[in-house]
Amino acid sequence: MKLRNYYQTVLAVSLLVTALSCHDAKKVETQSPLTDSVAVESNIEDHYLPDTMYASANKVKLSIDAEGNSESLLKGKISDYESADILTFRKNPMRNADFGGMVKGTPDTVEIAWKFDIYYNREHTHFGVWGGGSGWTGQPLYLSKSNEIVLSSLCSRTYFIDFTTGKASRPSVDVHNTIKGTPSIDPFFKNLYVGQGIPNHLPIGRLVIDLNKTKESQFIDHDPHALRHWYASDASPVEVGGYLFWPGEDGSLYKYSRKQGHLKLVSALRYTINGSAPGIENSLCAYRNYGWFGDNHGSIICVNLNTMKPVWYYDNHDDIDGTIVCEVENNTPYIYCGCEVDKQGMSGTCYFVKLNGLTGEKIWEQKILCNRIQIGEKVLDGGMYCTPLLGKGDANGLIFANICRNGADGKGKSSGQLVAFSTTDGKIVYTTRLNQFAWSSPIGYMNEKGEQFIFTGDSGGTVYLIRAKNGELLYKHHVASNFESSPIAIGNTAVVGSRQNGIYKFIIR
Repeated sequence: MKLRNYYQTVLAVSLLVTALSCHDAKKVETQSPLTDSVAVESNIEDHYLPDTMYASANKVKLSIDAEGNSESLLKGKISDYESADILTFRKNPMRNADFGGMVKGTPDTVEIAWKFDIYYNREHTHFGVWGGGSGWTGQPLYLSKSNEIVLSSLCSRTYFIDFTTGKASRPSVDVHNTIKGTPSIDPFFKNLYVGQGIPNHLPIGRLVIDLNKTKESQFIDHDPHALRHWYASDASPVEVGGYLFWPGEDGSLYKYSRKQGHLKLVSALRYTINGSAPGIENSLCAYRNYGWFGDNHGSIICVNLNTMKPVWYYDNHDDIDGTIVCEVENNTPYIYCGCEVDKQGMSGTCYFVKLNGLTGEKIWEQKILCNRIQIGEKVLDGGMYCTPLLGKGDANGLIFANICRNGADGKGKSSGQLVAFSTTDGKIVYTTRLNQFAWSSPIGYMNEKGEQFIFTGDSGGTVYLIRAKNGELLYKHHVASNFESSPIAIGNTAVVGSRQNGIYKFIIR
């Protein structure tokens, strides 16, 4: 459910105008180019991307609130997410869902290994009853050492589940407000970071759960300096270079230092576009010291995470909720991002783009007609809610996304598609029809032959297996009420929450 259909008009924002020192776009050479294999083990401080600002960043009127030195430089490994653990949304800072899922041969069956039932919260809020299960993005996390699934629920509780048995591994933690997004576990400290999504009760904010004690250790109340007065946090925070970065729906990007059980604010980027402060629902995508995010006005912004200043700005037309994905080609980071059909009206275009991550230059743009859909009193947007999946093996050169067509394809008012795009030119290679639209993000599995297969779910509760190379439908079966949240892959299994009726572990054979 999208909250902006219910929001009150945002209160007037404070005027913030900061003089920006910019230069025109020109070719940028990365410092000490890396191959992907070297990048993982290298120190980020030896490979900073340029401290620069392009003319497009003039669009961003900003202020940076700093506790001490605003230029707190990133240090340490380029990525601290290379273990078997799944600690943040889509596995790592590049958000490329590199879960390492593996199958044998050609899979054609999905079996339920277990279902974990979740408390159903019947409490009424200003935005209705949220119930149980998991919503958007609602991805589970995985701790390999303790063999635990960690999932935060719409019912306001965070659950810990034994991956093998499907039984509770420790008591749940109730944070008293609905959680829609994906939490994050610190790769160094035993901290679980949880953002609240709906104010069942005030205050609403973000918090730290100390996993040593399985108790809340810190609550971060709403930010009085935020330019947007909606204080939910659907984004999944991520650690880069020793700091935690956490976008907020209050229109701020926060940079924290961390210790066991506690966060301390280092700096916060606040900004307006055309005099208005957008909110950020997606998770920060990062490579080295650059971070990218989209906002609900359609802005794509690149930020230097050392200085928290914008590097460039790109207008992608409409609300962006799906998280940006980064892929490095010939030592240059490229990003992929799609928008919804929201502010365009009941019909419009989903713009899916590939941009040069260093400069914001558009490499290609694909336009897909989509509709919004009314279900009862609710209006749901069309376009892209999911985070795309990059092709591997025999599907290398493709990128996949679930698109909410909602009748724009002539297949029924709630129609959806898995669409395969060429990463070279953005052309649509194939589409595979889904029974219903899908907000959930697809995940991939490889077999011993280097063939890739896709697992995804839709809003009607159906799960699918699809051959990534050509879109062949290998399996589909109706399981639950709504797979709105995104799955993870562990070996030949998938774990995903259903809205209302629990968490599932599937075995893919």
